[in-house]
Amino acid sequence: MSTGTILAIVISAAVVLALIGLAFALDRRRRYRLRERFGPEYDRTVDDAGSRRAAEHDLGAREERHEALDIKPLSSGARERYTERWRGLQEQFVDRPEGAVHDADRLVGSLMHERGYPTEGFEQRTRDLSVEHGRTLEHYRAAHEINTLSSSQQATTEQLRGAMVHYRALFDELLSDGDAPRPGRT
Repeated sequence: MSTGTILAIVISAAVVLALIGLAFALDRRRRYRLRERFGPEYDRTVDDAGSRRAAEHDLGAREERHEALDIKPLSSGARERYTERWRGLQEQFVDRPEGAVHDADRLVGSLMHERGYPTEGFEQRTRDLSVEHGRTLEHYRAAHEINTLSSSQQATTEQLRGAMVHYRALFDELLSDGDAPRPGRT
């Protein structure tokens, strides 16, 4: 074999190895970015999807859908209005715990709507919220599950109290997160 042939083989092999290394590094960087952005929702999605690749594709699709949404900050008046409504729900809980939980669910939906999130169907809500609120999404799921139990009078008062705490976690995040524009938006 001539020196030129050997050199061509070595260079080709080096280029192939460099491309494999680059692809691996980009994949790791993407995975890290998705884990950071989605928090516990990343692992949940991997478990549900059955593979990391399918989950990352799903999470990427969620990001694309979310980017197309017109999520907007709340005015200070709207924040105050929602805060007052929440206080009223907490007071209502003493006399009507099931009603307060149902109203908390509707209030969170109303807040989402005012911020610009679509509110069709619980599963789509969680997918849309997961992009910016993945760390509090388990609170929303737990509250929703208890709210569903409550609809058939199967929830205990302690579970209902827990639902209010769970709804409050997402409510507070949506409320406080809604006072500053997102990067790249005016």
